[in-house]
Amino acid sequence: MRIWFKEWCDNHLIRDVVIENDGEDTRTHKVFGALEEACVQLDLGKPIWLESTIAQFKRNGKARFTQDSFIEEIPFDYLEIHVIEED
Repeated sequence: MRIWFKEWCDNHLIRDVVIENDGEDTRTHKVFGALEEACVQLDLGKPIWLESTIAQFKRNGKARFTQDSFIEEIPFDYLEIHVIEED
């Protein structure tokens, strides 16, 4: 599984990272693990999965974490998560 994490500000891509996980975990565990690893690499606090974020992700394999999902202030508009390759 490959997941692309992108920081967006004023409709411009600021930073991004792709996390790969070829393990035997479930899809959910892979997504959570990738999110944790991306947050370490991007030096971010871990966002909270809101109901709207979960619904977006289930529907499209893509979701946005806005300021509402983070405890601390973020220097961008949103963090986008996008599954680009499934096992």
